[in-house]
Amino acid sequence: MYDNVKQFIDEAKHIVVIQPENPDADSLGSAVALEEMLGDAGKSVSLFCAIDMPKYLHYIDGWARVDKEWTGKYDLAIIVDTSAEALLQKALETPGFRHFCETHPVLVIDHHLEGDEGGNDLPFAHELVLDDHAAATSELLYDIAHELSWSISERAAEAIMASILGDTLGLSTQSVTERTHRTMAELIRHGAHPATVEEKRREFMKKPADILAYKGELIGRIEYHCDGRLATVHIPWEDIEAYSDRYNPSVLVLDEMRLVEGVDVAIAIKTYPDGKLTGKIRANLPICDLIAGYFGGGGHAYSAGFKIFEAYETAMNELIRATDAVLQSHTGAARNES
Repeated sequence: MYDNVKQFIDEAKHIVVIQPENPDADSLGSAVALEEMLGDAGKSVSLFCAIDMPKYLHYIDGWARVDKEWTGKYDLAIIVDTSAEALLQKALETPGFRHFCETHPVLVIDHHLEGDEGGNDLPFAHELVLDDHAAATSELLYDIAHELSWSISERAAEAIMASILGDTLGLSTQSVTERTHRTMAELIRHGAHPATVEEKRREFMKKPADILAYKGELIGRIEYHCDGRLATVHIPWEDIEAYSDRYNPSVLVLDEMRLVEGVDVAIAIKTYPDGKLTGKIRANLPICDLIAGYFGGGGHAYSAGFKIFEAYETAMNELIRATDAVLQSHTGAARNES
């Protein structure tokens, strides 16, 4: 079933695994698991991402081996958890990166539908292995490993488990299926355990006192729109500069915003000096990808994002209108189904 993957791997000696520029537990766990499994198969493996790994991901063993230096001394590139050009902009600006991808085999392993975040629009030839029914890229990766009889060590199993738990918010999203639970059971058989992953994650979730105080400031900034169904918070560049190397400001409040009575959608908006604006969307309804799609972004039904270059006030007006339209459409569809 994955003969194309086998051929790519068999013909390579030194493989670089590339993550998108919004690394998360799924991309990092998938990359580390590939490093472990392909290393056991006798391959030399390097991990690359054009940005630093956020500190909240440091509970995943192997994060420190992800390098920002691009040497180009590889035979094969494997891109995990994205097929979108927009999420590899810094990498494409890195000397030698684009030329390598245009002249060497590139394998893409992803679970996002084409169209998500501009999906499958990479500006170079590539072999795409896509499964949009997988709860995480690492769930697909486990199937590939099982099909191709790769050795799955305890370390690889734990990386895959951390990846799945991260992308499904602890197996609590609608993307979780019977297949996901079967995969988790197999990972336990290989030596991983959810309690171990959670213990490590909680250790890195601990916050200094000033971060907790900052969280209070963010909560005080939350604004409500669309008759209270949309909650937003603005995170300006000064905050990003001051706090993001220690804790992702969006992660501090998004889930709690979702839990406010009456709120269906929570969005954290970051603004940057170059005019870039990013939105991270979480919701209690399966509409995140629809809202993000208004701005050329995408993701999952319950978790999505977008990136645009626009003034904050203009973007907010458009965001409120787009969210209201999606909420009204979803409410109408729900009524018609009932």
